Amino acid sequence: MTKTGKTYVIAEAGVNHNGDIALAKQLIDVAVEAKADAVKFQTFDASALVTKTTPKAKYQVKNTGVDDGQHAMLTKLELSNEAHLELFKYCKQKEIAFMSTAFDVQSLAFLSQFDMPFIKIPSGEIRNALLLWHAARVGKPLIISSGMATLGDIDFALAFIQYSRSNTTPPSSEQEIMQYRATALNAGEKLNDVTLLHCTSEYPTPLHQANLNSMAQLAATFDIDVGFSDHTLSVVTPSAAVALGAVCIEKHFTLSREMEGPDHLCSLEPKELCDMISMIRDTEMSLGRTVKFPQPNEFETQKIARQRIVAKHEIGEGALFTEENLTTARSPIGICASEYWRFIGQTASRNYIAMEPVCQFKSQ
Repeated sequence: MTKTGKTYVIAEAGVNHNGDIALAKQLIDVAVEAKADAVKFQTFDASALVTKTTPKAKYQVKNTGVDDGQHAMLTKLELSNEAHLELFKYCKQKEIAFMSTAFDVQSLAFLSQFDMPFIKIPSGEIRNALLLWHAARVGKPLIISSGMATLGDIDFALAFIQYSRSNTTPPSSEQEIMQYRATALNAGEKLNDVTLLHCTSEYPTPLHQANLNSMAQLAATFDIDVGFSDHTLSVVTPSAAVALGAVCIEKHFTLSREMEGPDHLCSLEPKELCDMISMIRDTEMSLGRTVKFPQPNEFETQKIARQRIVAKHEIGEGALFTEENLTTARSPIGICASEYWRFIGQTASRNYIAMEPVCQFKSQ
């Protein structure tokens, strides 16, 4: 996803549809109105994803007000296969890319039938070798979120993907995949179709924990395109990430933060999503090139803004130019002030009135 001037913006609907396809379609409409590039949902089979004894994360308990476990919560948020197909068709009708994150192998196999631009690996699955194996072999570009991850976790995921792309049988050990990656890197092979998203898995993320500067380390360490999966409530942090080189932005949104559910409280509302994407596009436009040079219109301003050499008061022909009778001032004509010292000690070739541009002196 090498950046070509436009950041790829994924409006993350996630499970903010609350299991209701009508709400899911409204979320798609919001993403279209905000001019996102894609709208993304989450696909899972609650019974295959979590055990019935798995507790909610602290933020999920806080955001829902109920501690009834992940299985009960996720069961209410599932979308049927038929609903997925209907949402895919609705996205096509609305001319926005459909995406969904698979949290298990069965869901990944189901989603593979859809023409999605990317396969997304969620933060929690960065060491899920089974899911990584199957995701890498779908043949689509990958986006990997790195919330909660160490550099070692990220290196494992990238190595596993690189191995899986070139081998027909799963590896027998982690050492095998790391050895394969080392060989591939030494041969100059790059994961050109993998984008790594910096992410903080706190919902919502306090601004001081966003740690955007770490994107530079990720890009340099892994020689890979980097983006930002943002869980802050700020509409500004994505633009800051773009200014720091993010090629992709992913942001949760909802119809209203007043709705019940685990992710509504850490999501942007419709107007905020519009504002965020507008800011991103403004940021892109303002970044320009990595070379400093005057813009075409600046040359006209330059003629007026830069000072030129002028007579401080009347100067007679034959008088010496000194610091007492020469100064600088803005003028549309004349010699640039950078030449001031070249005139000092020279002889006036004619009379000058006060504040008249001085353009020449007598040759010695």
